[in-house]
Amino acid sequence: MSKVLIIGAGGVGSVVTRKCAAVPEVFTDIMLASRTLEKCDQIARDIGGDRVKTAQVDADNVPELVELINKFKPDMVINVALPYQDLTIMEACLETKTHYLDTANYEPKDVAKFEYSWQWAYHERFKDAGLLAILGCGFDPGVTGVFTAYAAKHYFDEIHYLDIVDCNAGDHGKAFATNFNPEINIREITQNGRYWENGKWVETEPLEINKPIEYPGIGPRDSYLLFHEELESLVKHFPTIKRARFWMTFGKQYINYLNVLQDVGMTSIKPINFKGLDIVPLEFLKAVLPEPASLGEGYKGQTSIGCQIRGIKDGKERTYYVWNNTEHASAYRDVKAQGISYTTGVPAMIGAMMALTGKWAGKGVFNVEQFNPDPFMEALPKYGLPWHEQIDQALPVEK
Repeated sequence: MSKVLIIGAGGVGSVVTRKCAAVPEVFTDIMLASRTLEKCDQIARDIGGDRVKTAQVDADNVPELVELINKFKPDMVINVALPYQDLTIMEACLETKTHYLDTANYEPKDVAKFEYSWQWAYHERFKDAGLLAILGCGFDPGVTGVFTAYAAKHYFDEIHYLDIVDCNAGDHGKAFATNFNPEINIREITQNGRYWENGKWVETEPLEINKPIEYPGIGPRDSYLLFHEELESLVKHFPTIKRARFWMTFGKQYINYLNVLQDVGMTSIKPINFKGLDIVPLEFLKAVLPEPASLGEGYKGQTSIGCQIRGIKDGKERTYYVWNNTEHASAYRDVKAQGISYTTGVPAMIGAMMALTGKWAGKGVFNVEQFNPDPFMEALPKYGLPWHEQIDQALPVEK
């Protein structure tokens, strides 16, 4: 029915490819491409059945991308490469008249800053080309936006307070490791925190605000206020929101390691000269830390990610909590991945499915919360991410 090109062969790329390969009625032809061809070939061999073609491509190079897209002629490109490469891949999609989907918004390589402005600026060009670009279709961002849209559609007349809560209660057995690209992960959590309140952004020091939050099936975990990209799009598309925050859990050992690495300069993105070579400390740190895709086997515990919402329905205050819990071990059994890669990769496949089957449609650049949430919510449990909801009960984040 549809041809899809997946760019990026890390942990998330592996999940997306395996999940697409398991739905041949939608994804008839699949190509996996990245800078390292061997990674693509290994994933293709694991899937077997000649389901997946592979290719080498430099996602920083628009002409290379255009050449590959024109050769394979996909209906959609699923971008699970680095966020630095979003704009080059979007440019290639425009040049080749190909639909686009990603899981994380653009950030420049030389500045630790991420926001949607760069990609939203492509709206008119995609619209004029008659193309659809879907931004941030992982879990957070992604499912959290769909959760919010579902709540707005079915349970609220106005959403006033939104807290996105993200807990990884897993144990990978490593002294220090990140669950997705170390460079991106560390850049994200060492930035200043930010949340939306009463029509403006309030900035905090990195990890300055924290509190214990109770997570279903897990219990209380120390949770830290961060800025996360879906806050930017959600307060734009749901203007009744008075306050929007994002919380993520970190263990004390992780924080201690992170503080030491910061203190000695290993999280810096400014190049230093070492024996005549310019080396970025964070890029070197990434090279010596465990590869996130390698953490799946033996990973114990589970994740819990959801939206806790307070607002008004029929003139009365209402609360709503919707979430997913994913066992790392079950993710590994399904697609040989740990839970963080799984909860990002499955929604990317579902989002592509929504677009390619016409359940999500449009011309231009869109965030996931701008589409009908119902078919996406129906697909989540079918493809491995069951969700749960509580209505009009005390919200754990407010206790």
